[in-house]
Amino acid sequence: MPTSAPPANRFERRRAETRQALVRAARQILAETGDTSASIQAIAERADVGFGSFYNHFESKTDLFDAAVVDALEEFGQTFDERLRGIDDPAELVAAGFRLSARMADSHPELMQVLRHRGLGHLHADRGLAPRALRDLEVGVASGRFSPIDTTVALSALGGTLLSLVELRFARPDLDGDEAAANLAEMVMRMLGVPPDEAREVARRPLPDLG
Repeated sequence: MPTSAPPANRFERRRAETRQALVRAARQILAETGDTSASIQAIAERADVGFGSFYNHFESKTDLFDAAVVDALEEFGQTFDERLRGIDDPAELVAAGFRLSARMADSHPELMQVLRHRGLGHLHADRGLAPRALRDLEVGVASGRFSPIDTTVALSALGGTLLSLVELRFARPDLDGDEAAANLAEMVMRMLGVPPDEAREVARRPLPDLG
């Protein structure tokens, strides 16, 4: 789960723990089925909190499930920040993002199932991977690494391609996920204007271990 500054006192800590328990329960539900029809009572029971506690934190189930998606997206983004720290090449950052996402279907299945079920509606969210990807696209265009493009449109293309890759990993677990992700990353590099030979090399550079 994403980290933040610890609450200042016992009351605030317990309140934060209750809220996080509800978010965690909602994430589990989204990962399992993507279905948001579960009752508030069922969510509270899964979170092991009192029914009345729900309304101390959220006005509706919609608010809770939105918070659960944002929580998952931010964990996704933070994982990339940790694993890709020190890489300056925007092309390598974008390519590595695709390849790490494929591996996270195995190492972080709950997180990636949430992305699979609810990611489309958050392609341009202000949290998670989207702002990081947009930053890398803008740096790539400004530096000449990528062709002059509309970065917002490019972000839509990258996001849709990433979600398709995640779907492929879960729908076809028999496929070589690393090879599929590298091939897709190579295609994306070429779409962004990286020369073919270089695109192939960038898409196959060593990746950090997800642990």
